[in-house]
Amino acid sequence: MTKPDKAALRAELRAARDGFILNLAPGERARRESRAAAYLAPWIDGASCVAFYHAIGSELDCGAAITAAVARGITVALPHVEDRDSAMRFLAWTPGNPLETGWRGLIQPRVDAPEVEPDIIVAPLLGFDSALARLGQGAGFYDRAFAALPDVKKFGLCWSIQQRPVIACDPWDVPLDAVVTEAGVIEGSGTG
Repeated sequence: MTKPDKAALRAELRAARDGFILNLAPGERARRESRAAAYLAPWIDGASCVAFYHAIGSELDCGAAITAAVARGITVALPHVEDRDSAMRFLAWTPGNPLETGWRGLIQPRVDAPEVEPDIIVAPLLGFDSALARLGQGAGFYDRAFAALPDVKKFGLCWSIQQRPVIACDPWDVPLDAVVTEAGVIEGSGTG
């Protein structure tokens, strides 16, 4: 898939995701996000630190999953990005602690929060396929983080409507170990 094709697919997937959210009945989004958190819960048991994200727009929100992780005594981290050329760092965060708006609207912990190394990274994505190839926003932050932390478990969190038959990959794209949606878990061969 060429770069323009990826750009077109990103636009298509954003529009599909936005339309999906707009068509949900009041309260249905939160109910589905809680269901996705319940599917994720067994996969994070035993982890000492899980990196989540703060949803932007129609992304599946991690709030219910973060609440469940905190209840299990798991350290929660969120990504922190300074600019496009800097590596994404994972900073510890506790619900209620201040957040700030960072690069391109990313909601992130303050720069002085402690840096941590997660056991599991839960990443947002625009699309995925059954081989667990992922299509992100295109800046490569998660692919670089996955490459820098080769032993980390990599989970995508998104709506089931974001699955496509095939997501073409570039050589630097790192596949996920599993994708969690409101409809269930799609596992890769390396999970469990």
